[in-house]
Amino acid sequence: MELEDDFYNFFNESNDTVYAGQVVTIEVPLCKKNSVIEFGAAVLPAFYYTNFFLSLIGNGLVLCIIYKYEKLSTVTNIFLLNLVISDLIFASSLPFWAIYHKYEWIFGRGLCKLVGSCYSIGFNSSILFLTLMTFDRYLAVVHAISSAQSRRTNYAFASSAAVWLLSILASIKDIVLHDVMKGGDNLLCEMSGYHQKFLTKWELFGYYQQFFLFFLVPLCIVLYCYIRITIKIMSTRMKEKCRAVKLIFVIVFTFFICWTPYNVVILLKAVKTSYEEQQDCSDSLDYALYITRNFAYLYCCICPVFYTFLGKKFQNHFLKLLSKRVPCLKINAAMLSTTSKSTSIRSPNTDY
Repeated sequence: MELEDDFYNFFNESNDTVYAGQVVTIEVPLCKKNSVIEFGAAVLPAFYYTNFFLSLIGNGLVLCIIYKYEKLSTVTNIFLLNLVISDLIFASSLPFWAIYHKYEWIFGRGLCKLVGSCYSIGFNSSILFLTLMTFDRYLAVVHAISSAQSRRTNYAFASSAAVWLLSILASIKDIVLHDVMKGGDNLLCEMSGYHQKFLTKWELFGYYQQFFLFFLVPLCIVLYCYIRITIKIMSTRMKEKCRAVKLIFVIVFTFFICWTPYNVVILLKAVKTSYEEQQDCSDSLDYALYITRNFAYLYCCICPVFYTFLGKKFQNHFLKLLSKRVPCLKINAAMLSTTSKSTSIRSPNTDY
C-alpha cells in the first residue's frame, strides 16, 4: 500500500537531513511501522464510524429530551448541554479520520486544520465538562446550603465559557501545526511545516498536557468529589442511599477503566520520545495506543447518555418520549414518574 510508505517516509524524514557544519558520525536506525499502519487501516475506521453513530444517536436523544422536557434554567442542564455539544464536535471529526486512515487525506488544507482543531477541542472540553459536572454535583450535595446562592445560571455560563477557553488554548498547537503535506504519491494531514526537533518538543508537550491536565487533575477531582458525596449520602436517612452509592461506584469505575489505560500509554510514549537515543523499534506502544484510545473515544461519545440516564428524572422523560410510539409503556412511565417525585422529596439535593 502506497500510503504505508508515505507514513513511513513522513515519520523518518528528519533522519535524512544534514545541515551545514554538522558531521553525522552515527547511523540512525529507521523503524518501519508498516504492520502498525496496516492494523490502523483495518481496525480504526470501524471504531471511528461506530463511535460517530453512537454519539450522534445518543447525544441527539439527550438534546431531544432537554428540548422537550427540560429548561436551561438549571446549572446541571447548562453543563449537560455543553457536554453534549463538545461530544458532537469531537464526534464530527471521526468520519474524516476514518477515511484518512483507510486511504489518504482528500479533504484539503482548510479541513485538515478544522478537523484537527475540532478533534482536539471536543476531546479536551469533554473531559473538562465531565469534571465540572462532578464538582457541581459535589457542591449541590456536600455544600447544599452554602452553595445555593452561588449555583446560579451566571455561574454555569461563566464556568462553561472558561472550559471552552481552556480547551481552545490547549488545542492551539493542533490548529497551527496540522497541515497537508505530500508524502510520496498521497497526501498526509499531520503536524508538519517545521523542523522535526521542534515538532517533537510540541509532541512531548501534548503528551504531558494530556496526561496531567486532562487526566490526572480531573481524576483527582472526580475521586475527591465522589468520596465526599458518598460520605455525605451515607450519613443521611435517604432510603435509596445504597442505590446512590452503587451509581457513584459505576461512574468512577467506568471513568477509570476507560481513561486510565489510554493515558498510561500516553505517558509511556512521552518517556520513550524523551530518550530518542535509547529508542527501539518495538510496535507494542503503537498497538496499545490504537486500542486504548478507542475506549477513551467511546467514553467521550456516550458519556452524556451515560450521565443523563443514571437519573430517574431523565429515565422518566425517556419513557414518556418512548410511550408516544409504544402505547404499552404509558403505564410504566406513569409509575416511574410517581417514584421519581417521591424520591426527589426525600433527597432534594441529589441527582440520583
